[in-house]
Amino acid sequence: MTPEEKFWQLFMIPGDLDQVNKNQLKQGLFGFQVSAASKGDAGGQLLSYNTKEQPLALTRKINAIQKFFVEETRLGIPIIAFDEALHGLVREGATSFPQSIALAATWDTALMNKVASAIAIETKARGIRDILTPVVNIASDVRWGRTEETYGEDPFLSSEMGVAFVKAFEQRGIITTPKHFIANVGDGGRDSYPIHWNDRLMQEIYLVPFKACIERGGSRSIMTAYNSVDGQASSANSKLLQQVLKSDWAFKGFVISDANAVGGEVVLHNTAKTYADAGAHAINNGLDVIFQTEHAHHRLFMPPFLDGGVQADRIDEAVRRVLTAKFELGLFEQPYTDESVIIALLKKNNHKNIAQEAAVKSMVLLKNEQGILPLSSKLRKIAVIGEEAVNGRLGGYSGKGNGTTSFLEGIRQRAGRIEVKYAFGAGIHADSFEIVPPANLSHYGRRIEGRILQQPWHGGRSGSYPYRCCSRFFLDIIRTGRPGE
Repeated sequence: MTPEEKFWQLFMIPGDLDQVNKNQLKQGLFGFQVSAASKGDAGGQLLSYNTKEQPLALTRKINAIQKFFVEETRLGIPIIAFDEALHGLVREGATSFPQSIALAATWDTALMNKVASAIAIETKARGIRDILTPVVNIASDVRWGRTEETYGEDPFLSSEMGVAFVKAFEQRGIITTPKHFIANVGDGGRDSYPIHWNDRLMQEIYLVPFKACIERGGSRSIMTAYNSVDGQASSANSKLLQQVLKSDWAFKGFVISDANAVGGEVVLHNTAKTYADAGAHAINNGLDVIFQTEHAHHRLFMPPFLDGGVQADRIDEAVRRVLTAKFELGLFEQPYTDESVIIALLKKNNHKNIAQEAAVKSMVLLKNEQGILPLSSKLRKIAVIGEEAVNGRLGGYSGKGNGTTSFLEGIRQRAGRIEVKYAFGAGIHADSFEIVPPANLSHYGRRIEGRILQQPWHGGRSGSYPYRCCSRFFLDIIRTGRPGE
């Protein structure tokens, strides 16, 4: 393999052949998050998903992409199509199950495995062979915005739920990627915040579910976190990746970064001067695959792969890990997905009963004062108040679901002759505040004139969202050699 071909096996992005010029992909690629794209938000961490694309169309698209890489690239190495499947595949026609924190509330690992098996069947039928799931971070602070994605605060429960989840996928030939390695939440519930915890705390609490998913669940991939650990970025942390993961635990799979996390050394942690340096630090210290949100970002990270900045033996090890996974998935022998499988699955549509069972078992009744539940048949009127009663929200990392029923609709269906009245109430958003005028804002003495910041934001100094290595910032550097204004 040429140095360029090795690099591309270590680079993963959202997109597909419609979004990237085919000539730019002639040297291969680790894989696509098909029909997804960067939202272009200031944080650069969020992706948008085409949840309107019909399941059969997605399967055919992935097959067409595989055909290109198998038949039109020099080495013919197939890609790994990857996606999100936290509590259901984030795609049209996929079943949405209760959010992770609710599934954990069942304390039922057999049910969890049944839920995960259903998700795995729907995932593989579309040609997706790697899921960026589950979140086995410990919810150490309920103020953290991603608490709903976790299995809670207990390392034992998180381990058992995580193992039950990943086994269902790995046994069906789908790679699982427990995340975020490690401790993605810091003081005050701040996302991606630097942590400085001692080894005993890490070993007894935060590392436990990851080790369980690898050793008992068979997970073949791990995703690193945005935060730093004792001053070293998780994506370039030799102690975490080389010592704990690959040496102590004998992990044989591959390690990927969270989206755009490698560049955090430049704009968050201040431990690298350039993105090329950040990429070299990450791979040299044990990361295997760089996950970026734009194809054009390869120009930022490829140089050290070609000029010796990244150790040759480390590159080869990373490539071996990726290619081993592709061989284990059987992609070289059978890169395509049988379209009849998804067609038959759509006709059955038999996973909603599992979703209902999980929803019922996940509910926890904290109080039932004066036996108000179940509601008496003698009632004449029921008042339902609140914006959330009509929204039918499914939680983060959700597709559209298959026929969502709102609280109000469900109550009316069960009420029979009882009159149900609804009022919007106060709503969940408050507009009774004033936005600080841009003229009163500054950053390191430089005034912000209502535009994207005139210089990149730096770690820990931007409030709730300290990570700001945005796609626009990347592209400005690519095009002009300096940050845009």
